[in-house]
Amino acid sequence: MELDYFVVDVFTETPLAGNPLAVVMNCVGLTPERMQAIAREFNLSETTFVERRAAAVEQAEGVRVRIFTTGEELNFAGHPTLGTASVLKLDAPDTLKGGTVTLKLNVGAVPVRFAGESLFGEMTQRDPEFGAELDRGEVARLTGLAEEDLDPGLPPQIVSTGTAFAIVVLRSHEALAGLRVSRQEAAAWLLARGARWFYVLGPTGGDAPAWRARMQFYGGEDPATGSAAGCAIAYLVQRGAVAAGQRIALGQGVEIGRPSDLYLFAQVKSAKVSDVRVAGSTVLVAKGRLFLP
Repeated sequence: MELDYFVVDVFTETPLAGNPLAVVMNCVGLTPERMQAIAREFNLSETTFVERRAAAVEQAEGVRVRIFTTGEELNFAGHPTLGTASVLKLDAPDTLKGGTVTLKLNVGAVPVRFAGESLFGEMTQRDPEFGAELDRGEVARLTGLAEEDLDPGLPPQIVSTGTAFAIVVLRSHEALAGLRVSRQEAAAWLLARGARWFYVLGPTGGDAPAWRARMQFYGGEDPATGSAAGCAIAYLVQRGAVAAGQRIALGQGVEIGRPSDLYLFAQVKSAKVSDVRVAGSTVLVAKGRLFLP
């Protein structure tokens, strides 16, 4: 079996910045176990697998895509969604309908709209679900921060647009330098409350970017977390910290030398947050072929 693959950097226009992603094509008939093994081979935070189907099915449902980390399959993740849609625009232009590529993920259909010929895409995520508010003292302890670093008017809360994160807002982005998540204890604590990871962000006091964020997980740190960013903008709009309909810029990955640029937007309709969008650029850095027995 021979499978084509692409490696792209997502949420950046600069190769070797942003969040890297491997996209494996022509995966119909590949077992989940083999997908997991291939994801471990690439050893990136996520690898996606494209399973092309009949044109009528793709027209109705979208292109089937599965997302794997090195250890598990995910129902939804942001940079794999944006990056895979960008690869399809490049390599399978028949998937582009009116400037939009729609992916059929485990969580459902997710459309990604592109601006003209560029690989700047904007994904629309599921409407948010707001979970429990979290104890500020425990959150501070588990993230290695001081309780006074947290914004007193914005309590930590679990939010999901497909994957649940604990959104933690700081008074200023400067406190992000002290983030030290107690990963093993934090994972168990969050799981008991219905979330997977902390997404910690703070305002910069400027316009570009207006916010900075960090997300530590799996023994490392994520350069850009599109799914969490969707949860974050939903939370900020719900709490009135960002105006509905205002697009904001958010930087991530600075501390680990992989600067990423994300652009976030959400609306309020019928008193509910909706139309959650996360946008950014993708750049192609490699392509090749897997040779499998």
